[in-house]
Amino acid sequence: MTFQADLEKLLGLKTVTYKYNLSKPELFHEAIANDKGRVRRDGPSDAQKAFATKLGVDGPLVYYTDPDCTGRRTKDTYAVKWPEVADQLWFKADLNGYDPDQYQSLLKRVVAHLNDKQAALYVKDVFMGSDPDFAVPYRFVGEYATHAMFVDNMFPKNLEGVKDVDARRWTMINVPSFECVPERDGCRAEAAVIIDTRNKICLVAGRADYCGVNKKTIFTVGNYLLPLEGRLSMHCSANVGEKGDGAILFGLSGTGKTTLSADASRRLIGDDETIWSDNGLCNLEGGCYAKLIDLDKQAEPVIAAAMSQAGTIIENVPPLPGKTMAECHPDELDLSDRSIAENTRLSYPLDVVPNTMPNGRGPHPQTIVLLTADAFGVLPPISILEPKDVMYHFVSGFTARVAGTEVGVTEPQPTFSACFGGPFMAHKPNVYAELLAKKMQQNQARCILLNTGWSGGPYGVGKRMSLKITRALLNAALNGELDGVETEVQPILNLKMPKACPGVPSEILNPRNTWTDPAAYDASATKLRDMFRDNFTKKGFAAFGIEARI
Repeated sequence: MTFQADLEKLLGLKTVTYKYNLSKPELFHEAIANDKGRVRRDGPSDAQKAFATKLGVDGPLVYYTDPDCTGRRTKDTYAVKWPEVADQLWFKADLNGYDPDQYQSLLKRVVAHLNDKQAALYVKDVFMGSDPDFAVPYRFVGEYATHAMFVDNMFPKNLEGVKDVDARRWTMINVPSFECVPERDGCRAEAAVIIDTRNKICLVAGRADYCGVNKKTIFTVGNYLLPLEGRLSMHCSANVGEKGDGAILFGLSGTGKTTLSADASRRLIGDDETIWSDNGLCNLEGGCYAKLIDLDKQAEPVIAAAMSQAGTIIENVPPLPGKTMAECHPDELDLSDRSIAENTRLSYPLDVVPNTMPNGRGPHPQTIVLLTADAFGVLPPISILEPKDVMYHFVSGFTARVAGTEVGVTEPQPTFSACFGGPFMAHKPNVYAELLAKKMQQNQARCILLNTGWSGGPYGVGKRMSLKITRALLNAALNGELDGVETEVQPILNLKMPKACPGVPSEILNPRNTWTDPAAYDASATKLRDMFRDNFTKKGFAAFGIEARI
């Protein structure tokens, strides 16, 4: 069956035209000529959205989203509440249930809209995952060439040996020109992102044109499918040392996941989404989607270099004042400008990154790292976790935001994201925690909790852990130098701390020693403990079989 016939059978698309598997240079020109939509709230709905820099097709494509969609529309993300998955999926604030009848009616309206306007649609066939044993065929169908180019960047292509491609394929239909009507369509706003597990469809209807929707939606699909096959899908980075020792690093934004995984002495598997199967580790993606806001080009030379590479996509970054985009070299884009969004991004393929693992695959990990940036200054710099501790801290997914990182944040605020990627976890968190514990046991992997946050007091009083110290702690764990080391227990938080670590002053290993007022430390530690307990209770983790460890 041709892809046209397949799309007509699956969706009912009849009077549309397709531009199938265009090259990235072709998509570059198509995006500039044809991608139209709103880029300002008070602007027209047919404004140009994609632009070339001074480098033309030999440089990046610069793309601007709808001003109401500069990141994922978390409150407008749904899964169809089919009877067979109603009790299986983890419905929550960022994965709401959608009525099946209303969904089917909405899908028909979207398809009729495309047929009526005789839409030109871009199609890209890629895979979610780089291991042909379980890679999921993914077909993108959408109105924007930029989105097709993004999918080309971000996912493996032309994998050999994938079985049952047509039967296992998932299709995303992305239609920014459609406007949802909440009263009619059963959604919350003018846009909706809906996962249909029965028919293997992801529907993006309305102004949800942030490029990341084409990645994170299918990642959520992977988080649904792969655990059912005994494979652990993870929101984490992964790398491999010179001795073939694998490691995975979990961490929320601001914890140092990308920086710490990019180690010159270790080869990168992937920086965001990884699968742990019986074959070892595997990157779910074929590219990176890096934040650009306030990028330090000296600290992040790979990202800085990628900004000038052909085939990359820069999202929501304006030129320096007084310059048009066509006059700008990519180095002249204003990376500190927040007028469009905090969440400015760069999409680039993995093949521009030096020192990566071939085919995005690697061995079973020997070390699991849970990263946190504790702005309260009370967690130990490093803690050695027992298996039950791992499950508890994994489902807790703690870090803390600090003043200046988000509007309205004036003091440290806790963030708990289950499995270090709660919004994308389609199953209940115990499914992933149990798989993690099982695979750690099978492969005799160790686990540490690494605090990249503050010591000697909270944010504003203490100092952030230096990268030198953090790397020394991490390297000691990766090298097995903390295995069997003498430890002591932090009694309030019930965390096991090493008494010594190569290259690290022993006095900082117990955070209480770094505070001038030990009583103040105890009070802050108690406060953080109570936050953990409150989150555990509110999320109902005990009902999932997770044991409270604090």
